[in-house]
Amino acid sequence: MTQTLPTPRGTLTPNRVLADLTWLRVGGPADWLFQPADLDDLAAFLAALPADVAVFPMGVGSNLIVRDGGLRAVVIRLGRGFNGIEIDGGRVIAGAAALDAHVARKAAEAGLDLTFLRTIPGSIGGAVRMNAGCYGSYVADVLEEVRVVLRDGQVVDLPASALTLRYRQSDLPKGAVVVRATFRAPAGDPAALQQRMDEQIAKRDASQPVKDRSAGSTFRNPVGYSSTGQANDSHALKAWKVIDDAGMRGASLGGAQMSPMHSNFLINTGGATAADLENLGEAVRKKVFQTSGITLEWEIMRIGEA
Repeated sequence: MTQTLPTPRGTLTPNRVLADLTWLRVGGPADWLFQPADLDDLAAFLAALPADVAVFPMGVGSNLIVRDGGLRAVVIRLGRGFNGIEIDGGRVIAGAAALDAHVARKAAEAGLDLTFLRTIPGSIGGAVRMNAGCYGSYVADVLEEVRVVLRDGQVVDLPASALTLRYRQSDLPKGAVVVRATFRAPAGDPAALQQRMDEQIAKRDASQPVKDRSAGSTFRNPVGYSSTGQANDSHALKAWKVIDDAGMRGASLGGAQMSPMHSNFLINTGGATAADLENLGEAVRKKVFQTSGITLEWEIMRIGEA
């Protein structure tokens, strides 16, 4: 990268390999990794950054494949200073770097129900961007507003309605960095909320490969909604079911494998490249289309150059 970048108060690292920042542990270098000191530092940096330099906000890398050639961009990773969690009456105000699980627990202690976030890997910024959900509940159900820093450095508050939240998608402004989210959460009994989260964790651990290197669900459910967890929830069109029907449970390529435990989890068994993971995913999509006529859509975000 030939441009002269602004000098922030935070940490700006050139040619930073991203593999160790993602759950799948793959990926080449970003031109730059920027870890802002605080909101003012982030806003000033973006305001001074040449307009033709791409930016990519990155959370904890739980839903991400960075391709082996890396990323021609400034990757922005929020840390301390962006992970606070406040309770204000029936509202929960969470920094974008706060972990979903921490937000769920803190809310439950205050008698507020954000329990669906407890088993979602990742941080609040990513949860907003992806309209994360499970057990039939979504960020869209409880999100009131988000604070973002626009690509030109402006700090603005956007109502949830401006994001057009839908299944695993949102319409955030291009280059915008989510820095905090405000949720209005239903009230609940703290002990009952804690018990529900404990049950969800036990159910997850029994059915998902939580000890393996994965990025959560690989493909969106074709029906266009999260599992509800209800007894009458049909599994006929769940991603794992159509992958099973295509005979791809346990399929492998290089160091990549579709988990034998849960066939919608793509895992790095050790030594996988980003290409192994993405190519196996594409092979699964092709086989599912051949056997069922269904085109699976990636839920994992894939970025960068091959």
